[in-house]
Formats: sequence, C-alpha cells, structure tokens
Amino acid sequence: MIPTHAPAITGATQAAESGYTLLCGNSSSTTSPWHSQAFFKKEKNLPQENLRNWIQGNLTSCGRSVFLFDEMDKMYPGLIDVIKPFLGPSWVVFGTNYRKAIFIFISNAGEEQINQMALELWRARKDPEEINLPELESAISKAVFENPENGFWKSEIIQEQLIDVFVPFFPLRRHHVKQCVVNELAQLGLEESPAVVQEVSDSISYFPKEEQVFSSTGCKTVASRINFFL
Repeated sequence: MIPTHAPAITGATQAAESGYTLLCGNSSSTTSPWHSQAFFKKEKNLPQENLRNWIQGNLTSCGRSVFLFDEMDKMYPGLIDVIKPFLGPSWVVFGTNYRKAIFIFISNAGEEQINQMALELWRARKDPEEINLPELESAISKAVFENPENGFWKSEIIQEQLIDVFVPFFPLRRHHVKQCVVNELAQLGLEESPAVVQEVSDSISYFPKEEQVFSSTGCKTVASRINFFL
C-alpha cells in the first residue's frame, strides 16, 4: 500500500495516475480510481460492503489491479478499514488472491508537516533528497491518525502499520513554477520567452512571507496568467 501525502497544489493525484498507467497501461480493467468525495460525501449510512465488494470484484477480474483512493481526507472515518483484510499477511481473502494488487491512497493530510520539513531543509541548504523520511512518516501518520476529519482517523491500517511506503510531495519552488510556464508556452505553440517566464513566476504568491520560497498555488494558476503577459 502506497499513501501519497501532499498539499492540494502539488499534483499528487496526477503523478499517482501517471504512475499506475505506467505500471498497468491504459486498460480500465487493471486501474481503478476511487474518488472519496464523489462516492461518499461524508455520509455515515453507506455500507462498507460496497467498498469491499468493489475491490473483490476487481481482483476477481484482474489480480494485478491498482486501486487509487483519491481525497482520503474527505472519506468518512472508519470506512477504509473495511479493506484491512486485503492488506494483511494472508494472500487470499474471501476466496480471492490479492498478492499482486497495489493500493494507492492520496491525501492532503500532513500538509503542515511536509511544508515545515521542506522549509527546514531549504534553510539548512539541503536537497529534498536528504529528507529524514522515517521522521516525516511518523509525523504524517500521527497527523492523519489523530484528525477526526480524516479517512484514516483511528484507523487500524495505521495502528497495525500496514502501510508499505509513504510518498510525500513537497511544495513547488520558484524554479518549478518557471518550468511550468515554459511547458505551458510549449503547449500553446509559443516560443519560450525569458521575460514572460519571469513575469508569470513573479506574479504568483509564495510562502513563508519572509523568505518567499514555495508557491502558494503550485502551478495551478500558470495557464490562466500567461495571457496577461504575452
């Protein structure tokens, strides 16, 4: 199981979807996105059997299934624990073998912890690759486990350490925003203009207020801003 944690503006969902497309191709029989807000909307009376049966049905059709759960922070707490049997030490559940299945969970939870560690690394003049991942994993687990508004609140999946890998997405810096501007210009069929790249990147707000290091909106508003500077 691979949970990805990121601020809402870093493109974690797009990256995860690209990842499972690379793993399994474009076949809809092997890739199964589940958008928590669209399916649940915090309703308490939706049966857990729906989720369990959906997973079991997909695994019956294809053992090498990839399940992508988006917006875990919007899922009703306690619901996700219904999939715990599929994550445990036994490879066969309800007569279905799930050994090759991959579960990916996307959440905005832990944003504060990720941003703080990213800022500490920047201030120490260290690269993101030098992150203390076990320390960050511990902070994120604590944040989601203790948040009653999160789908992993008091979750047995967290308690029993059934997560294999945490994938944090750091906030985007100014040079990342400039890359987004360059890519957007290319998609518009326009030549790269250093002046436009600079002006668009300068028009975006950054945090923290003193250092102005990380983009507050990632690259979300780049496309809509470009026309103002052409």
